Amino acid sequence: MIQFASRMNNLKGSAIRALLALANRPEVLSFAGGMPAPELFPIDKIKAATDAVLDEQGKVALQYSSTDGFKHFREQIAARMEAKNGIKTSADNILITSGSQQGLDYSARVFVDPGDVIIIESPSYLGALNAFKACEPNFIAIPTDDDGMIMEELEKVLATTERVKMIYVIPDFQNPSGRTWPLERRQKFMEIVNKYEIPVIEDNPYGELRYEGENMPALKSMDTKGLVVFLGTFSKILAPGYRLGWVCAEGEILKKYNFMAQAAALQASTEAQLVVSKFIDMYDLDEHVNTIKDCYRKRRDVMVQTMEREFPPEAKFTHPNGGLFAWVELPDYINTNEMAKICMERNVAYVPGDGFFPDEGHNNCIRLNYSCMSEEKIEKGMTILGQVMKEEIAKHKG
Repeated sequence: MIQFASRMNNLKGSAIRALLALANRPEVLSFAGGMPAPELFPIDKIKAATDAVLDEQGKVALQYSSTDGFKHFREQIAARMEAKNGIKTSADNILITSGSQQGLDYSARVFVDPGDVIIIESPSYLGALNAFKACEPNFIAIPTDDDGMIMEELEKVLATTERVKMIYVIPDFQNPSGRTWPLERRQKFMEIVNKYEIPVIEDNPYGELRYEGENMPALKSMDTKGLVVFLGTFSKILAPGYRLGWVCAEGEILKKYNFMAQAAALQASTEAQLVVSKFIDMYDLDEHVNTIKDCYRKRRDVMVQTMEREFPPEAKFTHPNGGLFAWVELPDYINTNEMAKICMERNVAYVPGDGFFPDEGHNNCIRLNYSCMSEEKIEKGMTILGQVMKEEIAKHKG
């Protein structure tokens, strides 16, 4: 009989992946995936950048390259991190990965042994939980409010818990909740982290997609002890199909990530790196990001306005200032997994919230994505979803 490694007991297929397969039908109004709008991909410019790369250095583009990534590309990323996140860094502190998902996988493997503790926000990103589970950790989820992780609760856990190996957070437009930490909370967090000297994984896939208000400095920009590992990606600001992300970390930590990358993947795609780098040289990436933001801002507005109008008063939801997601909490007696089946019968798809927590329960939550559907479809879908919610609440009230 075939015997699998014990870690496989912790790994299950993602609920989101299963849902996306159903939601891919053309008649379905899908608010399930965290997908960028494909109509915004700059295909002509990407084609021109690709042609230029293949014309100028085709033999380089199709060959193996170094594990850490092309220096010019890492320099472009370092410059962008300073401009957008207030992080002063250099190409020497950056490792190119196959999407930030690979950075998440490496993070657990670099820091965590079976039985070690990973601290996360409650709720947290499902893809990170799945990546970390392969290392067989114990999770401690810190409660959150409208401003993100509650620092008093974090300090209590750190003061009383052994074997805490890392803290995983998404301070900007969190997936799934859409919440953003204000400045005071970031400062308090770094105070606590410096006191206990625990490595932090700061996941920042959505930071550039702010629709109003001022940009917040990244945790990494406040990092005086080299404890913060910053994960970035081009998936949400250019094209996810290239699978290009990066890790920014200090000396010894980055060296360990580099060793992990050598063992696991050798390198990220040579051609993808050169094409995205050429795109940044040839065109204005900020202009492209502004186009994305204009589109998503309108879609966010339509979703929030329709939810305010059509959802029952029992439904509480976030009002994100950026990113791709809104989060809905319904009364405890509503099971959003069961409700999802009813919605699918009416051609509306969403992701039930229980997968975003490491423990059982939390069946009354929903994650909604607004980036991938037109404004008309968002309004129609939220109206149907609101109707189903009202019906389910009425059933309970009898």
